[in-house]
Amino acid sequence: MRNIYSEDAFTGLEAAIVLIAFVVVAAVFSYVVLGAGFFTTQTAQATVHTGVAQASSSLEVVGNVMGVANTENPTRLTFTNISVALTAGGTAMDLSTMVISYSDNNGGRNANVLNNTGGITDCTTIDIFADQTDENQRWCVSQKINDLNPGANNNLLEPNEIWILSIGMPDSATVNTKITINMQPSVGAVLPITRTIPGGLNKIQAIY
Repeated sequence: MRNIYSEDAFTGLEAAIVLIAFVVVAAVFSYVVLGAGFFTTQTAQATVHTGVAQASSSLEVVGNVMGVANTENPTRLTFTNISVALTAGGTAMDLSTMVISYSDNNGGRNANVLNNTGGITDCTTIDIFADQTDENQRWCVSQKINDLNPGANNNLLEPNEIWILSIGMPDSATVNTKITINMQPSVGAVLPITRTIPGGLNKIQAIY
């Protein structure tokens, strides 16, 4: 019997259909690859921008951490003075949204040392010398150095400014105690400050 099937029947139209199919598949594949590449690039760009924002909005301690006691022969700290400023190139930071936490190896814990929720509290409105507990432990701003807006009572720590924060200490902040104060701004990394209260205290001393 004669073979009625022959490759001679493969016409130019069929070749065009096959070619178009290959082109369509290649175009779809290219679109998917390009789309994935654009998404990855955008994600990486967002990550970089977030990282820059975090790094450029961090705090740093300026000078020594000072421990202050309110008795002639103290056995515990009443509060600590910590001078803070923005890191180089940092942007202005609203400290009214910052969370300060405290802990020590005597069991003292305070996940949120309170301030005036309406803004930065000046130390003149807080009895910082009073005995502090987790319920009434407070922090405030005792001085603003190089204040760019004197008298404005704003909450923004700006470049070149130094703010001295006074943080009340609980009864557990006794001699030879290791204390840790964490400052968590709304944007930026946590600034951990760990010091050991010396075995002998004066009214004012640097603690290391």
